[in-house]
Amino acid sequence: MTEKDWKEKLTPEEYYILREKGTERPFSGKYNDFFEKGSYVCAACGNKLFNSDAKFDSSCGWPSFDQAIEGSVTYTKDTSHGMIRTEVTCAKCDGHLGHVFDDGPKDTTGNRYCMNSVSIKFVPAD
Repeated sequence: MTEKDWKEKLTPEEYYILREKGTERPFSGKYNDFFEKGSYVCAACGNKLFNSDAKFDSSCGWPSFDQAIEGSVTYTKDTSHGMIRTEVTCAKCDGHLGHVFDDGPKDTTGNRYCMNSVSIKFVPAD
């Protein structure tokens, strides 16, 4: 899709975060304190990204997961804002989802996928 196509398909907020690599304000996202059973897909293309059993309360202000579904995301070194981080994007449409850090639960993967609620959509379990 072209950027023009994305602008037509996405809301202005979705476009800002998914295509321009923006970030929603902490503690403002609809999935921050949401723990229903199901899965999370990319808000832009519907690619399945995370299962709800990987979600945990990190108290960081954004929805957090300890692992992504294998092959669903890609990783890129991000040196913006004077930091070195690992950006997480959708493997299908390259939409910006958030970042992954190594300060997650030590009893599982040790990862904290810090995602923007705007970048993901919840699909309830059957």
